[in-house]
Amino acid sequence: MFLGISSFTYGWAVGVPGHVPLDPLTAFDLIHKTIALNLKCVQIGDNLPLHKLDRHQRDDLKSIIFKNDLRLEVGARKLTTENLDRYISIAANFGSPLLRFVVDGVKYKPEANDIVTVIRNAMPDLKKAGITLGIENHDRFKASELATIMDSINDEQVGICLDCVNSLGAGEGLDHVTSVLLPYTVNLHIKDYTIRRLSHNMGFVVNGMPTGTGMIDVPALLDQLKVYDRCKSAILEQWVTPELTIAETILKEERWAMESLGYLQQLPHFHHNHSSVKDKV
Repeated sequence: MFLGISSFTYGWAVGVPGHVPLDPLTAFDLIHKTIALNLKCVQIGDNLPLHKLDRHQRDDLKSIIFKNDLRLEVGARKLTTENLDRYISIAANFGSPLLRFVVDGVKYKPEANDIVTVIRNAMPDLKKAGITLGIENHDRFKASELATIMDSINDEQVGICLDCVNSLGAGEGLDHVTSVLLPYTVNLHIKDYTIRRLSHNMGFVVNGMPTGTGMIDVPALLDQLKVYDRCKSAILEQWVTPELTIAETILKEERWAMESLGYLQQLPHFHHNHSSVKDKV
């Protein structure tokens, strides 16, 4: 399995609504980070939408990726027929073996049967390009609903991008989600977290944590994934709690990324063709 980073490893550096840094991280910056970290896998998500790059920028990015023999995984949001077609073309152009999609978009929340129709119509293009489509568990759908969608499509080139935390938004914990969705999982988003009770005891708060310091038993999760042999990459993502300034938050985000990668690269589940982060710090 490949270990990689993504544009959501560095969400604050890319910029979130209302908090955009003066010098935001670009797709090119992310690729150079991947190379500097001696990693071979990188996922560019919908917070750095590749369709907004012009042809020359895409060609330049593709050249760097190919020259450094990187596995690029393309990510997108809003699973309409038009957007899926557009991103299949983009993924094919970059040689991306995986296309990860968040279903919902602004004012767009399709029903399960509509998702099945959109994906079925795109299957010939996915087959022709040799691209696996990974649908992310992103808040709204229960694990059982996503499993039903997968069963309806019933194709090895369509699966689940399993995020470790998102399904909390649907009221479901990781143990339940994995018990349902692991057989379909083609891509893993490793995002550690903690849940703590508020001081007044009237509720809980969920916060991100550096991987290996939170609630997720990452080695056990990776062991469970191996049984199904469908998941080819695990991508580090982060929910970094903000500091007083965006600059301080970005520095914290970088520290968390290095700590998390240092932990993950010691695990035996990943390809280890290069020196680890721990060797460099």
